[in-house]
Amino acid sequence: MTKHDSDETSSEQVTRKRKGDSFDELEIDLNASIPLSKKQKRLAKKGKLEEEPAPKITTVQESEQKAEKSKYGVWIGNLSFDTSKEDLVRFLVGKSSVKEDEITRVNVPKKGNQIKGFAYVDVQNEEQVNKLIELSEQNLNGRNLLIKNATSFEGRPEKESKLPPSRILFVGNLSFDTTEDNLQEHFQHCGEIARIRMATFQDTGKCKGFAFVDFKNEDGATTAMNSKLAKTMLNRKLRLEYGEDRSKRRPKSHTQNETQERQEFASEAPEITPQVNKRQYRERPQERPQKREKSSVALATAQRASAAIVPSSGKKITFD
Repeated sequence: MTKHDSDETSSEQVTRKRKGDSFDELEIDLNASIPLSKKQKRLAKKGKLEEEPAPKITTVQESEQKAEKSKYGVWIGNLSFDTSKEDLVRFLVGKSSVKEDEITRVNVPKKGNQIKGFAYVDVQNEEQVNKLIELSEQNLNGRNLLIKNATSFEGRPEKESKLPPSRILFVGNLSFDTTEDNLQEHFQHCGEIARIRMATFQDTGKCKGFAFVDFKNEDGATTAMNSKLAKTMLNRKLRLEYGEDRSKRRPKSHTQNETQERQEFASEAPEITPQVNKRQYRERPQERPQKREKSSVALATAQRASAAIVPSSGKKITFD
């Protein structure tokens, strides 16, 4: 028997097994624990591995139920910090005709163990929303509640820019892969663009994360600030603010001319001296500081003593 014949027989046996045998279906236990890695096995041998609870695997139906959010809901503000979900549901059911089973969701955001002071309550239809809004300004746990439609944003303060409106638009939180062409295409619907100044790295030439878009008119920058399409770019939320328009600054020459004109006007204006009583002026003369002479001048003008013999002019006194 040659080697070639033996290879053919072995291949026939494999094919027969494949044809005759049927593959069993694999069963996967989703609740089973995750197998340990090599590092975890070494730690387990040394007794240093801490047992962690197995992660709970949620099904698709459970995840869809959690994500469901009704389009009919109310926002409740000015809540007391010790208010619980049960207190809020009990208040809404007791004060209105809305039943407990008609409330589909109650979301009370917390910071640590304390609530933030507001909540969202979802119901089934618009009529129930209006019934809950009627409970606004009623007292719960010593606080008058503010209830309004969850989709209404009236009364919120608008974000104001630090600088007044101008034709310069500052664009922040840009991706490092942003180019000037991307900015041109993104903001060209807002108005005519004069130029784009993008900050880049010297070594790579990539964007540093911010840029200035100079529009020809101020309307272009205001349109970009109010446009929802302009606030997101390359899956990033942009930070838009008005920039400083340096062309509106007054040059230094104007300020210098103004100071010269003021000095000339002050020199040409007549001096106004206050009327002072002469007697009072004589009694209190104005003292002026005297200049001190130089030492060389004082030495030259000093009086010189005479070197001649001076005759005695005294009287002689004798004692007996």
